[in-house]
Amino acid sequence: MKHLNQWLNGEHHSPLLGAKDFVKYIGPGLLVTVGFIDPGNWASNLAAGSDYGYQLLWTVTFATFMLFILQHNAAHLGIVTGDCLAEAASKHLKPSLSKTILLTAVLSTISTAFAEILGGAIALNLLFKIPIKIAAVPILILVLWLLFSNSYRRIEKWIIGFVSVIGFSFVAELSFVHVSWAEAAKGWFTVSLPPGSHLVVLSILGAVIMPTNLFLHSETIQSRAWHKEDPEFIQRQLKFEFTDTLFSMIMGWAINSALIILAAATFFNHQIEVTELSEAKHLMEPLLGNSAGIIFAIALLFSGISSSLTAGMAGGTIVAGMFKEPYDIQDSHTKVGVALILLLSTLCIFFVSDPFQGLIYSQMFLCLQLPITIFLQIFLTSSSKVMGQYKNTFTTKTLLGVIGIFVTVLDFLLFYSYWF
Repeated sequence: MKHLNQWLNGEHHSPLLGAKDFVKYIGPGLLVTVGFIDPGNWASNLAAGSDYGYQLLWTVTFATFMLFILQHNAAHLGIVTGDCLAEAASKHLKPSLSKTILLTAVLSTISTAFAEILGGAIALNLLFKIPIKIAAVPILILVLWLLFSNSYRRIEKWIIGFVSVIGFSFVAELSFVHVSWAEAAKGWFTVSLPPGSHLVVLSILGAVIMPTNLFLHSETIQSRAWHKEDPEFIQRQLKFEFTDTLFSMIMGWAINSALIILAAATFFNHQIEVTELSEAKHLMEPLLGNSAGIIFAIALLFSGISSSLTAGMAGGTIVAGMFKEPYDIQDSHTKVGVALILLLSTLCIFFVSDPFQGLIYSQMFLCLQLPITIFLQIFLTSSSKVMGQYKNTFTTKTLLGVIGIFVTVLDFLLFYSYWF
């Protein structure tokens, strides 16, 4: 991982990417970004801001740094090998082991899609008073239509549009409130653990890194790859990918930060606690006006739709990878994967009496599966058989291992906090 090592060591990258080249390459990283600005993150960020003001902004900075390292590594695998994480697992592990690992990944993707579709349904409920279970159906239909009727590049453009809407929505929301930017700047880079904040901190850190995004990024990065046999071209791809991933992670960091800042400026200053997404809109309107509540619900709707799209794509990627195939919406294995994940996740919504508890249970399974995916990725990207000369260096392997162990401990602490 030459580019990551150069970045960690502070070495200069040259030549710099041209603006035109950069704009053409933007896309794969943004697909991953929507996965960590999804409805699950919204709930954690709103709780952080409403309960602790600006003090927990550092968790977004720290989590985004870890996510950048992992996503860059996953994309590195896709560029060098031409395989996504699921394909590489099927090709380089024993069939029984790879199928077991990928089956747990499929289940985690169903859990992810459940939360994303539920978030979109909550938004429709807030906007049009449609019952949540019924509102999940049009979200499902729209997402399936977008995935089955559009090419990857068109989906990418849709996602970029959705992320833009979410970003502009929060710019508008922040214009309604008075923000103490001095406190925000301090909060971003000062580690603080106010009394009783450990569960919220664990929730934010745990919600940012998701197994579906690691599988998805290793696949989507290949939409920009040609002539993989050319070492010079691979180096060029790694440079473009590094910039795309860094730019996209910064976008996600900004949007997650905006949620905490909005909650801090709106609710913390009035000592109002927010525990659910639906509460935020209703509590916001008396303080900031109806337009602020509507903008919030619209942003939540686009967040739910866009993250449901990427969850469906991740499901198609994993199922196709089981058969050593890439994601291709025209292929039967990809189609089955996409449909299976989205239909089962929507069906689960109809059997959950309490949406909030449903979100908690879905996050519990992600907590258990995430370490499996992280260590699978580290094993593959550290293997000379898989990566050749581009395998992880000792420094990179050590950094990834530390992150893997930290995330494992973090997720089990989160699991323990919920259940005990």
